[in-house]
Amino acid sequence: MTDGTYEVVVVGSCMTDLVSQAPRLPKAGETIHGHGFFIGFGGKGANQCVQAARLGTKTAMVCKVGKDFFGDNYIQNFKNNGISTEFVRQTEQAATGAATIIVNDEGENAIVIVAGANLLLGEEELQWVEPALGGAKVLVCQLEIEPDVTLLALRMARDRGGESAPVAQQSPPAVFPLPNVDVSALSALHMGSLAMYKSHRVTHITSQSVSCVFIQSVSSEVTHGIAQSYGAGDSFIGALAFYTAQYPTMPLEEMARRANQVAAISVQAAGTQASYPSRGGLPPHLF
Repeated sequence: MTDGTYEVVVVGSCMTDLVSQAPRLPKAGETIHGHGFFIGFGGKGANQCVQAARLGTKTAMVCKVGKDFFGDNYIQNFKNNGISTEFVRQTEQAATGAATIIVNDEGENAIVIVAGANLLLGEEELQWVEPALGGAKVLVCQLEIEPDVTLLALRMARDRGGESAPVAQQSPPAVFPLPNVDVSALSALHMGSLAMYKSHRVTHITSQSVSCVFIQSVSSEVTHGIAQSYGAGDSFIGALAFYTAQYPTMPLEEMARRANQVAAISVQAAGTQASYPSRGGLPPHLF
C-alpha cells in the first residue's frame, strides 16, 4: 500500500531488548547474580510506533532488521500490533539491532546498544517509501538510525507537499530550519515535557506524580515504588503522534498533557512495549 493512507509513519529503529534484573548494577569487571531475565521488543522508533498504534491510529514502520530469528519475531510483533510491515526490510549483512539492559531493584538501568541492521536503512529504502511519507499526517523520527537518513525522510515528507507534522527527538540542527516541520521536544517523566514551536516559543508541561506497586514479569517479587521507566519517553512520543494525527485542532500543550498521562500509566507496569497501554485500558477523558 503506497497510496499515502497511513496516518502515522515512523522512520527509525527496532531493537531486541535482552533484559536482566539484578539487585544492583555491576561495577566494572564485576560479575553479580541476577534474579530475572526476559527478551522484549524495543528500539525508539518501534516503541513509538507501537504506542501510536495501540491508541488507535493507522501506522506504518520504516526500518531494517536482520534476516535472523530476532528479525522474524520483530516483523510478527508489528503485525500483532496492527502495524503495517510493508516498508520493513530484512538484510543478511547485519544482525537485528539489540539492546542489553540491566535493571536494578530501584528501577535504574544500564544499557548497551548494538545498532546492527538499523544503520543499513538508507536512501534506497526511503525512495521506495516516499509516497507514504508525503501522505502521512505525522512522520516520527529519532536518531537511532543514520542522522542523514532521518533528515532525508523529513525533507521527502516536506517536498511531497503534505500537511504532515513530523515529531523528532534529539533533532540534528539541520532539522530546525526545514519549513513546515513542527518539532515537539524532549520528554522526561520526572519533569514533564517541553513543547517548542516554529515561533521559538517554549512551553513546559508538567507531569503527574506516579507511585505504584507492580509485579515483575519474570518473578513473583513485588517491588514498591516507580516501575522501570525505560521506554516512557517513547510512550510519550507515540501518544503525541496519535493525538497530532487524530486531533489536529487540539492545542499542542493539551496533546502533550495527555501524552504525559499515557506515559505515566506505562511506567506502572514492567517492560518496554509490554507496558504500553491500549486505548481500551485508558480513561475516556483522554480521547
